[in-house]
Amino acid sequence: MPAIRRLAAALLVTILLADAAAAETARVTFILVNDIYLMADQMMPDGKRRGGFARLAAVVKAERAKASATGGHVIFAHGGDTLSPSLMSGIDHGAHIITLTNLIPPDIFAPGNHEFDFGKAIFLQRMAEAKFPLYAANLRGPDGQPLANFKDRSIVTVDGVRIGLTGATYDDSARASNPGDLQFLPTIATMQGQAETLRREGADFVVAVMHARREQSYDLLRTRTVDLLLTGHTHDLLINYDGRSAIVESSYDAHYVTVIDVAIEVKQQDGRRVTTWWPQFRVIDTATVTPDPEVAAVVGKFEDDLSKQIDLPIGTTAVELDSRVAAVRTHEAAIGNLIADAMRASSHADAAVMNGGGIRGGRIYAPGTTITRRDILAELPFGNRVVTIDISGAELRRALENGLSLLPNPSGRFPQVSGLTIEADARRPAGSRIVSVKVGDAPLDEGRSYRVATNDFLLRGGDGYTAFRDGKLLLPADDSPLLSNDVIDYIVKLGTVRTGVQGRIVLR
Repeated sequence: MPAIRRLAAALLVTILLADAAAAETARVTFILVNDIYLMADQMMPDGKRRGGFARLAAVVKAERAKASATGGHVIFAHGGDTLSPSLMSGIDHGAHIITLTNLIPPDIFAPGNHEFDFGKAIFLQRMAEAKFPLYAANLRGPDGQPLANFKDRSIVTVDGVRIGLTGATYDDSARASNPGDLQFLPTIATMQGQAETLRREGADFVVAVMHARREQSYDLLRTRTVDLLLTGHTHDLLINYDGRSAIVESSYDAHYVTVIDVAIEVKQQDGRRVTTWWPQFRVIDTATVTPDPEVAAVVGKFEDDLSKQIDLPIGTTAVELDSRVAAVRTHEAAIGNLIADAMRASSHADAAVMNGGGIRGGRIYAPGTTITRRDILAELPFGNRVVTIDISGAELRRALENGLSLLPNPSGRFPQVSGLTIEADARRPAGSRIVSVKVGDAPLDEGRSYRVATNDFLLRGGDGYTAFRDGKLLLPADDSPLLSNDVIDYIVKLGTVRTGVQGRIVLR
């Protein structure tokens, strides 16, 4: 018996030693950027410059150099939304963004809704130019098959630890952007399925990079299939760790870059691999970062190109366009129709409402005038974005009443519209001046929901448009396209502006 006990003890020690020998530890630094649109840094309200590709490059290069020197490993993730919107992207359809991103290539890129802003063909072209791995498990071609160059998932091995990677694009991009006949599978079901497959394929630790609404992120976390979730879309700075899983988002435009240092240990236990891990979070304020000179030089060249491009023609006008105060703040104006039409076309809305006070050029464009990008930037100087809301017919009527409430005095709230025909009597009391409204060819139905394009200033209740504040947003305001870009693109497509005053607003 003593010999048997000694043998058993020896076997136990052998097993324990084998298990200990089988323990593997990986130290991985994850870097996340998302929603980076502007190539250059910007002056912020605190007087410091933040963001831009040169500062992002400095962060990524420093983290990679540190990991290389210490035997660590870096996975740089991009949560999508970068090809648009920006003034330069309105000119080159995001080509400069791909050039800059290729200088600091991510290890995993999941496209956002703005990658589809210029249509399917441009999306595919830009993605083919990318020199970094593309992931979108919920994106399929019109035939239901994965797109060329895109992965659903992969496993990378770091110091014996197997890390599973998967990614997803914004599944509502068909409404939010212009992806053509590309197909989008439900994000949560797809990510859960990919994570479970990665586990079966041997992943010890699963990372998902996805462009999604915040509620979708929490829905995925509740499935407990993903360890680390790196997201984009919401534009906030978020770190949420509940002891089992973590969600991170890095603000936008690389103002802040979030770094997650993770120690992952895998041990053999009862014949299976058991993973334990613990994250440390670092938020890098890029105001504290010296811009990378190599990338800064490339940004500088693109900015020079942008300056030259601003004065190039984008179209001509066959009708007079009058942007003086007396025109845009008291009655229907041809330039107001042009801008509102561009808003409605880009957002596929039922109607569009632009405040006359947002049109600031104060000049007349005679028939035959050549229009440049600089002209549009002068007319729309506030950097407003086109937002799309779902709103009831009753609230739409209330908004239009507000727009007409100060007549006959000129006011910035006067509505320039598209998709609407309004008959109003300015002699009536404010708030009850509208005689009739049509949306398209049908009378306004106060009980029906309408999709309305407006600008982010009015969305916030500016110029008294409080009726818009409770509308259901299709996209967050910060994630919506620039108004100037939409108008420029619309004029380029038209070639010649021919829409004059059409009786959209008839005043008694």
